[in-house]
Amino acid sequence: MKASALAACSLFVIGTASAQEFQHVLVDFGAGFTSPVSRSADHLDMGWNVQGGIGYNFSPVVGAKLQLDYNSMGIKSSVLNNIGVPGGNVNIFSATVNPIVHLIPHSHFDIYAIGGGGLYHRTQEFTAPTIQTFTGFNPFFGFFYPVGVPANQVLASYTVNKPGINGGMGIAFGPRARGKFFAEARWTRIFLTSSIHTDYVPVSFGFRW
Repeated sequence: MKASALAACSLFVIGTASAQEFQHVLVDFGAGFTSPVSRSADHLDMGWNVQGGIGYNFSPVVGAKLQLDYNSMGIKSSVLNNIGVPGGNVNIFSATVNPIVHLIPHSHFDIYAIGGGGLYHRTQEFTAPTIQTFTGFNPFFGFFYPVGVPANQVLASYTVNKPGINGGMGIAFGPRARGKFFAEARWTRIFLTSSIHTDYVPVSFGFRW
């Protein structure tokens, strides 16, 4: 009888500890580099990204996350030379819903699969260097004077809102109930037309609570 009571008590304690380690709400922030792939690599240079998301774990294995991302990539110099402009870039802001599956949920080291889709706001700009002037003030001599600073002038800009998808893998490590550092890579495709896409892989590093 005492043995049964002790076993039941032990199971209760273990179950309570597991429940405390399982966090339903997740929040994460990250940043990293973005590499264009496929045909996009012929037109774009490597860039950078920042991201943030909030989600919900339905179980220790399965969850879903609403994520906001910003990716920026420069346009290759060979493309700019053919067009006849000195500078250019492609900036992408996206809002996506991404299911996430934890392959090793009850561990300090987790491997997970993540992917989904949503709306991608893509802006392409061609720029030229310029000098912008503003007025400065010298308090010692008591006079105003013009100050020139380098800047970029936008020569042309084109923006579209298009659907897209993404998918990839990541790793996370740290205390099970106190947040983990993560690193992940996701292939992303924006459907511009039926035959033209923007493809890139953001590699991000960050922290997830």
